[in-house]
Amino acid sequence: QRRTSLMLLFWRISSAFPSLSRVLTEAGAEEEHVELFTTPQTKMGAATSDFGYNLFRALASRDATANVFLAPISVSAVLTQLSMGDRSERAQSQLFRALRYHTLQDPQLHNTLKDLLTAVRAPGKGLSTAARVYLSRRLRLKQEFLTLVEQQYGIRPKAVLGKNTKDVNDWVAQQTDRKVQNFLAAAFPQNPGVNAVSAAYFKGKWVTRFGQSGTMETFQLDSGAPLRIPMMQQGNYPVKMGVDSELSCTIAQIQMQDDVSMFIFLPDDVTSNMTLLEESLTAEFVQDLSMTLLPAQVSLTLPVLRLSYSTDLLPLLSDLGLSEWLADTDLEKISTQPLKLTSVNHKVVMEMAPEGKQYPSATSAPSHLSYRVDRPFLYLIRDETSGALLFIGRVANPTGLTI
Repeated sequence: QRRTSLMLLFWRISSAFPSLSRVLTEAGAEEEHVELFTTPQTKMGAATSDFGYNLFRALASRDATANVFLAPISVSAVLTQLSMGDRSERAQSQLFRALRYHTLQDPQLHNTLKDLLTAVRAPGKGLSTAARVYLSRRLRLKQEFLTLVEQQYGIRPKAVLGKNTKDVNDWVAQQTDRKVQNFLAAAFPQNPGVNAVSAAYFKGKWVTRFGQSGTMETFQLDSGAPLRIPMMQQGNYPVKMGVDSELSCTIAQIQMQDDVSMFIFLPDDVTSNMTLLEESLTAEFVQDLSMTLLPAQVSLTLPVLRLSYSTDLLPLLSDLGLSEWLADTDLEKISTQPLKLTSVNHKVVMEMAPEGKQYPSATSAPSHLSYRVDRPFLYLIRDETSGALLFIGRVANPTGLTI
C-alpha cells in the first residue's frame, strides 16, 4: 500500500562528509504492482502479521507514551484454536476476519498455520511460544472439541479450576524453556467461561556480534531528564538502512541468525507518540522495506533489551471488529452450556545478547555513518522466510523493562 510512497532520502552522515549523502527515488514508482505473498505459508505469514499490527495499534493507542510489547503469532494460534469451537459459520467468519484469514481463501487453513508455527519455532530462530485454551471445570465439555484441537495443533484444551494458577503457570514455563515465569498473577475469572492463554519468549541471536556491551549511554525521553542505560556498540556494523520522510524516521534492518531480522524505526525527534508510524505498519509495507532498504556499514548503538510484559488482551478485541462476536459468542462445539470468552492473557519475555557468530569486517577506514538508538523507538522481529511477525514493541522508557 505504501510501495510507491516510501521515499528513502538520505542517511545521517558525519558533518565532515556531507557529500556522501545518498538519494534513492521513490521505490517502485514506475513498476506495476507485484504480488508479494505467493505461497500458502507466506500468505498465512502476512495474515498473522496484519492481525498483529492491528492488535498492536489497539494496545498502543490506550496509552501513546507507554512501553508496549506483543508476540502476535502466539495470540493468533490460541484464537484459531478457539475458532474450532464456533458452531455457526457466521460466528467463525467474524473471528476469521479479525484474524485476517478471510484474505487467504485457504481450504487447508489449519494445516498451513500449523506448518507456519512449526517453521518459526525451529531451533536457532530463538522463539518459543505457548498457546492453549483453558476451560472452567464446571462446564460440561464436549470431547470432540478437545480431541479436534489436540489432533490439529498437538495441544489439548484443558479444564482447570479458576483459582488454580500453578497448573497454568507451570505449563507456560515448560513450553517456553522456563523463561516465561509466573504467567498468571491472579486467578482466572470465577464465572464459567473460556480463557485464552498465549505467551512467548524470544532471545535474539545476531549474525554479527557487538564488540562492546553494557556501556552506560544517554537515552533521551519525551519528557523528563535523560536516562543512563546499558548499550551495545559496534563500528562497521552491516545493516540495511533508509529514511522515510513521510514518517519522519530512520529505518534499519539488522540481520539475525536463521533468517530472522530486526527492524528498528527511530523517529527523527524525541517523541513517545508514534501514532503515524504505527498506523503505517502492514505486512506489505514491511515486505517492501525488506526489498528497498540499502546495505550500509554503520557505527551502531543499541539499548540492551531485557524485558517482560503482560496484559489481558480481551478488551482490545472489540477494536478489531469483534464486539458482536464477544456479545453473542456461539461456542456450542465446546459445551452445551452457554459460555463466554472471559480472558485473553498474554505475556512476553525477550532478551538481546551482544554475541553473534561472526565479527564485523575489518576495514582500514571506519564508517562515518552512525545509527544511535538513543530515544524512544519502535521495533519488530520478523521471520524472513515466511514474512511472519514474531515480535513487536514500542520502547518509550527503557527503565523498568529488566526481567
